[in-house]
Amino acid sequence: MKRREFLLNSTFLTAGYSIVGALPGIARTALAPVDTDLYKLFKDPLPVYRPFVRWWWNGDKVEKDELIRELRLMHAAGIGGVEINPIKFPARTDDMGKPSLQWLSNEWNDLLLATFKEAESLGMTCDLIVGSGWPFGAEYLQGEERSDVVVIAVKKLEGPLYYETSMFDLFREADPAISSPFPGRTLEMMELKLVPEPLGDLSEVKDLKAEVKDDILKLDIPKGKYALYGLVKVKGFMEVINGAPGANGPVLNHYNKTAVNKYLNHMTDTIQNRIGPLSRHVRALFTDSMELEGANWSSDMMDEFKKRRGYDLYPYLPFVLLKIASMGNTYNFTYGATLTPEFSDMIQRMRYDFELTKAEILEDSFIKTYVAWCKKNNVKSRAQAYGRGYFLLEGSFEFDLPECETWLKYGIGYKMPEDTPLLGRAYTMINKYVSSAAHLKGKRYISAEELTNTDMVFNDSLEMLKVAGDQSTISGVTHPIFHGFNYTPPDAPFPGWIRYGGFYNEKNTWWPYFRHFTDYKARISALLQQGDMFADIAVLPPTADMWGTYSAQNEPFPFIIHPPYQPLIWEAIHKNGNGCDHVSESVIRDATFKNGFMHYGPRKYHTLFLIEVLSMEPATLQKLLEFVSAGGRIFCIEKYPEKSTGWKDATQRDQQVKALVAKLQTYPDKFILLKKPEKDFIGWYKEVQEKYQIKPYVKIANPEPFVTQVRYQAGDTEILLFTNAHMDEGYVMDITVSKELIGKREGWIWNPDNGERYYLDGVSARYQLNLGPSDARLLVFDKTKKGKPEAPLPSGEGVKVGGAWKATFKHIDGSEKEVVLDELKDLATVETLQHFAGTITYRNNLPVTDKTDAAWLNLGKVHGVSEVTINGKSLGVQWYGRRIYNIASDVKTGDNAIEVKITTNMGNYMKTLSDNKVAQYWTNELRKNQPIQPLGMIGPVSVLPAKIKQ
Repeated sequence: MKRREFLLNSTFLTAGYSIVGALPGIARTALAPVDTDLYKLFKDPLPVYRPFVRWWWNGDKVEKDELIRELRLMHAAGIGGVEINPIKFPARTDDMGKPSLQWLSNEWNDLLLATFKEAESLGMTCDLIVGSGWPFGAEYLQGEERSDVVVIAVKKLEGPLYYETSMFDLFREADPAISSPFPGRTLEMMELKLVPEPLGDLSEVKDLKAEVKDDILKLDIPKGKYALYGLVKVKGFMEVINGAPGANGPVLNHYNKTAVNKYLNHMTDTIQNRIGPLSRHVRALFTDSMELEGANWSSDMMDEFKKRRGYDLYPYLPFVLLKIASMGNTYNFTYGATLTPEFSDMIQRMRYDFELTKAEILEDSFIKTYVAWCKKNNVKSRAQAYGRGYFLLEGSFEFDLPECETWLKYGIGYKMPEDTPLLGRAYTMINKYVSSAAHLKGKRYISAEELTNTDMVFNDSLEMLKVAGDQSTISGVTHPIFHGFNYTPPDAPFPGWIRYGGFYNEKNTWWPYFRHFTDYKARISALLQQGDMFADIAVLPPTADMWGTYSAQNEPFPFIIHPPYQPLIWEAIHKNGNGCDHVSESVIRDATFKNGFMHYGPRKYHTLFLIEVLSMEPATLQKLLEFVSAGGRIFCIEKYPEKSTGWKDATQRDQQVKALVAKLQTYPDKFILLKKPEKDFIGWYKEVQEKYQIKPYVKIANPEPFVTQVRYQAGDTEILLFTNAHMDEGYVMDITVSKELIGKREGWIWNPDNGERYYLDGVSARYQLNLGPSDARLLVFDKTKKGKPEAPLPSGEGVKVGGAWKATFKHIDGSEKEVVLDELKDLATVETLQHFAGTITYRNNLPVTDKTDAAWLNLGKVHGVSEVTINGKSLGVQWYGRRIYNIASDVKTGDNAIEVKITTNMGNYMKTLSDNKVAQYWTNELRKNQPIQPLGMIGPVSVLPAKIKQ
C-alpha cells in the first residue's frame, strides 16, 4: 500500500467513516458516516469539511519553499483546502524583484505539482481555477475565439436640420464604458438607421448605411424629432480582469462552443502532459462568476435565435438593446428613441426572447461543454453560475459543486432595512437561487466565495466574520471558501502582497485566534452536508418580466432588483419558521402533482408564491392548474399573471394565459391575490401564515428582523439552526417546535464552538432561546437518550467592577506603553489611542467577601478578541457575542487579580500609514475613507452571583 493511501485509510477508519463514491486524491465533496453518528462527525470534522480558501498566486511570483510554508500555515489555522488562483500582481506593491512565471509554463506546472504533493501530505484538498482572473481568456485567442458585444450608439436630433457626423464619433459613442476594455478591440458598423419619435413600426425607419461616404454621414433631417441609431459590433471588446501573465488578454467567447472546447483542452493538456492526470491531485476545476460585461454575440447568434424563437430578430435588434456601461449594466433607460406602447410591448417581448436565447446558447456552448470536460478529466465541476447570460436558477443545475458568494459590507451586524434589501445582508442576491438549484437536484454541497471584502479591509473582526458566515449558512451555504489568502513572502514590506481585501495573514492581529473561527465553521459544514435543507414552500420571482423590461441583471449585485422587495419574501418566510426554495417556470413545467404537493426531484412544496409575476408561459399556467386541482395553493402577490412571454404567436398565447388564469380563479381558496405591505414584511407574512394556516415547523412568537432559522433533515435527525445577526443586541426567542419535527426524538443543543452537546430538559415543544449578540443555536432532535444539561449564562444586572484600570498597550509596531483608565470607554474616542492596533491588557482588583456573590464575570461590550485571567489562571478565549466567564472556582475571598487581554483590529492604525500605498489604498482610497472603528473593552465589567435569574 502506498504511503498516501495508508494515511488516507488510517484517517478515515479511525474516525469511523467510509469513503462514498470516487475520491480524487484525498478530496471529496461529502463523506457519509458509516454508523450515522452525526455527532462524532460534528465534534471532530474531517479536513474536507473545514473551510477552504481562495489562494491568490499574486502575479504568479511563486517559489516552492514559500508555497509549502503557506500551506503549512493555513493547515495549522484550520484550513482544509485551497483553490489555487493565479492572478495579476497587485499595483502599489513592492514585488521585491521576484520574477513572474507564465501560466501553464513548465516552471509553473512544476510548482503546481509541488503544491499538490505538499497539500496531500497535509490532508488538504486542492481545487484549480480555470485560467486566471475573470472571465477567463488568454493572449493567444484570435478572431471569433474572443468575446464580442453588439451595442448601440444613439444621437437625438430635431429637424429641420442638416446633420453631419463621422463613424468615429458614433464608434466613440457606442464603445461601452466597461470596467476592463481590451486595447485590441475593433469596431464595425453593422447598421445605421434614422428613427422618428415615437416609433411605432419598422416601416418608419430609414436605412442610412449606404449614405456613408469615406466614413462620413451627411443628411438632411426633416421637421420633427428623430434618433440616429448606430448598431455597432465591438470585436474582442473585453480583457480578462486581473489576469496573470499568460492568461491575460482578450476574454474567451463563451457562446462559441468550438472556442470553449479548444481553450479548456489546451489548459488540461498542457498541465497533464507535464505532471500527469489532474485527477490524482485535484478535487475540482473552478469557474468564477462570469461577469461578461454584456457580451452577447457569436457569428451564429441570429441564426440560432431564428431557429429557437421562430422569427428574425435582427431588424429589431437596435431597439431591443439597451445602453450599457460598467459590468454590462443598463444605466439609461431613456437613451434610445421613444416607442409607442404597442411597439414597446413587442420590443420587451423580443428582449426577453433574446435573453432566453443567450442563456440557452451559454448553457449549450459553455455549461455542458465545461461539465463534460471535467468528467473527461475525472474531476468535479465547480462554478459560480451567475452573471448576465446564465439562467438564474438552472445555471447551477449541471455543476457538481454549485457556488454563490457572501460579502462583508458596512451595515452587517447593525442594520437590516427593508427599503434597501441588500444593506446589512452578507449573503448576496444569488445565494438563494444557487442553494435552491442544489436542493432541486438533490445536492447537499453548496459552497460560497465567502467573506469577500473590499469595503472594510483590516476592519473585519472575527465576530463580524462569524455574523457574515452565519448569514451565508442561512441562505443555504454548506461550505465556505474564504476570499482569500494572498501569496506573500514573510519578508515582503508590511502588510504584504494584497490582491483582494480579506487579510488572512499571520501579520493580522487576530490570526492567532483564527482557528476558533475555522473550527466553528467546520462543525457547521460537517453537520449540514449530511442533511437536506427542508422547504415546503416555493417562490417564483418574475424573471421573465425583469428580462423583458430591464434585460438580464448582473448577479450577485443586480443593478435593478425587480420588484425591489423580492428578497424580503424568502427572508420573511424563514424568519417566521417556514422554509422555502426559489423555483422557475421550467421547474414548474417539469414537476408532478399529487396530494396537494408539487414534486420536483427530491423536493415537494404545498404552497407557491408568485412575486408580481405578469408574464408566464401558458404551459406553466396549465401546470399550476394541475397543482391547485391536486390541492396545492398559490399566492399571487400584487398581480395575477396576465400575458405570455416572448413575441411569436403572442396574441394567441396571451388569450391562453387569460383563459387559464380565469380557470385558476375558480379555486378562490387555492389561487389567492395578496397585497404587499408598505412595510414590515415579516409581520405581513406572519398574518398570511395565520390567516391561511400555513403551518410552520417551528412557531416563532415574536419574530425579529435579525433572527432567522433553517431546518435540515439528516436521516432520522432533525436540525434547527437559529442565528442572530445583530452584534449589539440579544434576543430571547419564544419558539414552539412542531410535533411532527420532534416525533419521538430527544432535544439537544449542539455547540459548534467546542463540539459539546447539552440535553434539553425534557422533550417539550416550547423553548426559550436566549440568543446573545452574534449568537447561533443548533437544536438537534435525535434518539440519543442521556446527557448533561447546558449551564445557562446569567442574566440581569451585576455588580460593577469599580476603580481605575491599568492598561498595557502592545502595538504591532513593537512599541509599548502603560495607561491608567479612570473609566472604561471606547478608545476610538480617545485621540491619543484611537489608532492603536495590537493587544491591550486591562488589570484591576476584584475584592470578594462572599464567593457565592462572584460566580460570573461579564466584560460587557468588547471590540476585539478577549482572554481573561483570574489570579494567574487563564479562563480561555471568547471571540464574539457575550463575554461572560465562569469564575466561581477561581476567585478567592479577599483580593483577586483580574487581567483582560483584548486583541484589536488593525484598520484604525492602517489609516495612519500615510506613506504606505497598500494601507492607504484599502483604508482611504478604494472606498473613499474608512470610518474609525470602535476599539477595546467598553464594558461595563460586572460580577454576578452563583444564584442567577433564569
